[in-house]
Amino acid sequence: MDRDELAAWLRLSLTEGVGNGAARRLLARFGMPQTIFLQGEHALQECVTPLQARALRAQPAAWETLVDTTWQWLEGAEPSGPARAVVTLGDTRYPQPLLDTEDPPLLMYVMGPARLVAQAPFSGQRCLAVVGSRNPTAQGAESARLLARSLRSAGLTIVSGLALGVDAAAHEGALEGGADVSSQDSPDTIAVVGTGLDRVYPRKNLDLAHRIASHGLLVSEYPLGTPPLAGNFPKRNRIISGLSQGTLVVEAALASGSLITARMAAEQGREVFAIPGSIHAPQSRGCHALIRQGAKLVESAQDVLEELRLPPAPAPLAPSAADGAQPHHSSSSAAQHPPETPLLQALGFDPMGVDALVARTGIDAASLQVELLELELAGHVARLPGGLYQRLGRA
Repeated sequence: MDRDELAAWLRLSLTEGVGNGAARRLLARFGMPQTIFLQGEHALQECVTPLQARALRAQPAAWETLVDTTWQWLEGAEPSGPARAVVTLGDTRYPQPLLDTEDPPLLMYVMGPARLVAQAPFSGQRCLAVVGSRNPTAQGAESARLLARSLRSAGLTIVSGLALGVDAAAHEGALEGGADVSSQDSPDTIAVVGTGLDRVYPRKNLDLAHRIASHGLLVSEYPLGTPPLAGNFPKRNRIISGLSQGTLVVEAALASGSLITARMAAEQGREVFAIPGSIHAPQSRGCHALIRQGAKLVESAQDVLEELRLPPAPAPLAPSAADGAQPHHSSSSAAQHPPETPLLQALGFDPMGVDALVARTGIDAASLQVELLELELAGHVARLPGGLYQRLGRA
């Protein structure tokens, strides 16, 4: 789009009191945004309230500054770096799955490889949202990574929110799984963020965001310069679920924002999946609640693929010794196939304290601590808060 068209879309998005619903009514009645702003109040009131009509006749205070900032952002993309775009409701690249939802965003800022951004990046993609706790257990984070890797290997694009914890693990797994996908015509992962695309939140995920911009897409409905405001994150969840055929919740407490995403997915007619966990773990209670409400119980990537009627995931490619490739986590392979020691058998996959392990195994506490340390260093066991331990590697 040219600068005048961009300016009109931004003005519509910034007009106080005119939300996405009113904007869609105006667009349906008058066509492109430029035409809307040529109308008198009487004509505008055919679609909106008198207060909204008066607001549309006035220029938003920050509008011209945002137009300058956004145009410079679009024009300032480095030829060797990620491409940038603003995709509006009037753009052929706008994702059809979002158009079918109740509240599609008026426009979205997009950043990613030029080949994806230029070729309708969302069209025809098979997407699955993977969300969960910002403070997952070690097993939960690893499950999210391994499942995302397998699902990406099967051709699915993984959608999440770039938050700490499960979101970050899902993005990491999807980037790993991208190496197994023969065609590079689809993004490995899509990160839907709650800030402007000119900033990254949380800063800890800065490197991850850069890698997503090289192999996937960063997406936001918020104007450039938007800080991480608390209310923006639940709102962006409707985009995460709306882009996806289904939403998989890995770990979530009963008050988790991930349950908002799952509820939105159900309301949008999408599938909802959940991974069960320990009955003693607060991070599992949200997943158990979803399963009681009818979410599909997931133990492996194949459970998701079968429900979505997709072919099975290929076996992950082994790292090549010739190119020095290394697994993402040095302990991943070992953690999936640990030796079946009596202590591991007694530990199972639920978090457990030392006293309970002493009672189960009959091993004295001092010897038990030594063996637990060895298992932890080998990547078979994770130390959790509160003096608990959990076995790794079942996912």
